[in-house]
Amino acid sequence: MTAPGRARAAQLLRERVLICDGAMGTMLHAAGAALDRSLPELNLSDPGLVSTIHESYLIAGADLIQTNTFGANRLWLGDHGFPDKVDEINRAGVRIAREAQDRCEREVLVAGSVSPAATALQRRRVGSAERAEVIREQITALVAGRGVDVLVLETFGYLDELAEAVAVAAEVSDVPVIAQATFADDAHTLGGETPREVATVLSGLPVAMLGTNCTIGPQRMLAVAEDLVRYASVPVSAQPNAGQPRRTGLRSFEFSIDGGYFARYLSRFAEAGVSLVGGCCGTTPTHIRAAAEAVRPRPQEARPGPAAVPAATARTPRKDHAERAVPGPLADQLARGQFVVAAAIAPPAAGRDDQAAQAAAALRAQGVGVFAVQPPEVTRTHSDALDMALHLQQQAGMETIATLATWDKTIMTLQAELLGAHALGIRSVICTTGNPPVLGDYPAVDGIWEVDSIRLIALLAGLNAGRDSDGLALTGRTSFCVGARIDPGARHPEAEIARARAKVEAGAHFLAVQPVYELEPLRRVAAGLAGRVPLLLSVNPLRSFAEADYLAHEVPDVTIPPAVLRALEQAGPGARAVGLDLAADLLREARSLVNGVIIAVAEDEPGLPGPLLAALS
Repeated sequence: MTAPGRARAAQLLRERVLICDGAMGTMLHAAGAALDRSLPELNLSDPGLVSTIHESYLIAGADLIQTNTFGANRLWLGDHGFPDKVDEINRAGVRIAREAQDRCEREVLVAGSVSPAATALQRRRVGSAERAEVIREQITALVAGRGVDVLVLETFGYLDELAEAVAVAAEVSDVPVIAQATFADDAHTLGGETPREVATVLSGLPVAMLGTNCTIGPQRMLAVAEDLVRYASVPVSAQPNAGQPRRTGLRSFEFSIDGGYFARYLSRFAEAGVSLVGGCCGTTPTHIRAAAEAVRPRPQEARPGPAAVPAATARTPRKDHAERAVPGPLADQLARGQFVVAAAIAPPAAGRDDQAAQAAAALRAQGVGVFAVQPPEVTRTHSDALDMALHLQQQAGMETIATLATWDKTIMTLQAELLGAHALGIRSVICTTGNPPVLGDYPAVDGIWEVDSIRLIALLAGLNAGRDSDGLALTGRTSFCVGARIDPGARHPEAEIARARAKVEAGAHFLAVQPVYELEPLRRVAAGLAGRVPLLLSVNPLRSFAEADYLAHEVPDVTIPPAVLRALEQAGPGARAVGLDLAADLLREARSLVNGVIIAVAEDEPGLPGPLLAALS
């Protein structure tokens, strides 16, 4: 079909809900493209593959396809040896998309994909003037001749850079501009801007639409999109990722969100007033087809913002448990066969360590004797888990378990940290491989991956035996109580149990079991390990249907039973109390299968909730 033209493109962006395509990179990687190669260069070396992906999204129902030109600028291409091919690669990307558009019998748009000028690693050495020139060069190529219908400035983590790019686009061409910022889990951009700030600034610029894409999945992005709609004076777009990636190899990841869940949330985006919905990393034609079927019947109309949901009332801990005796160190409790009651604490934002100490003191008054310091789930600046454990132990005299991840450290660094921590009194460690953060304060961070959790366990076992990482004798021995993790909800349970056995053989003294929301996976783990090592069950009460829905669909290897989802959804504002009761019931049934619990405590609760205290009685 003939291209609609720029005026018609601007009209389409205003008159109805449009379906954008999904991830190009995900599809190219699935087809065999290496993770470290330049994907835009495939416009020259394998145009047939790029065309096939465009057509698959059009067949799925996309109204707008984006050119394979994300990162096709002088700086990004220069890292791959193609700095002089900006014009050629971008024009080829437009031509391939236009040819797919011509073969489609529906009215569809071609959008030119434009990334930030500099990669995260390049940003500090690239000034504003150079960024503008880099963006100008790419946009000029995208709009040349029979250029794109729309420009999409996407995945911008800094509002100033996005505003610069919008200004450049307006100078170069009259092509309608969609300006999309990316937000982390805390609903802030990398630059720290809120959705309201982004919407306010972009609404005052020459954009046809503003929005958000990448980094987060549908549920977290819905809240961001609702705020953008609330404060924007132009239409809004949203393209979430397919949840969180699961690491499947040294440099390979996969996403697990199904099309039904994705479509359900994109339908909610449309209900919230979003005008263009699509997908980013991890999304495929399957997701877009499901979204198109769910969203397309909707006419675009003014919709009210989401109604506020009354907050559930936190339960007050039972007073008759407030004077419990505090047990001894973790290793002694495990040796005596005593049921361990620990609380999970995440390091707070940098400079707020005293808040964690105060929360721990309140929990200790309820009988909690051990505090498992876990890596925080936020991607902002924060204290290290090992440092936080040392702070609690030295300043407040609390028994701690430090969670130590290996992805970002060499074995020599780990060894030095462990010997120093032992000298300062740390005795308990949970070993995990971990993953780099998704964007956040340090978006360029990648892993070292020299050591995995099993090798860290072996290192600790060697230190306990008086040997260093090379097997050389030390002047003394450490006395670490070594823990590791096991996930009952893993996609391949037998493989997970086999890996847990390997951790035990390497020297693990106990296993911290990831949270479960039904008993059968825990029974399977307990049977598979046959009492070879103590199990500490992590308990994370569900506090809302939204949280449960997010965990069930966007977080790898978490299973929430349908009955639990229904109970929380039906409870409405009372979901928090229902979630606590469900956790307490599960805890009572699980006591015979485990040797202790590690309870996650909400930030707005002064201590352990009453139902959990009752279950521990």
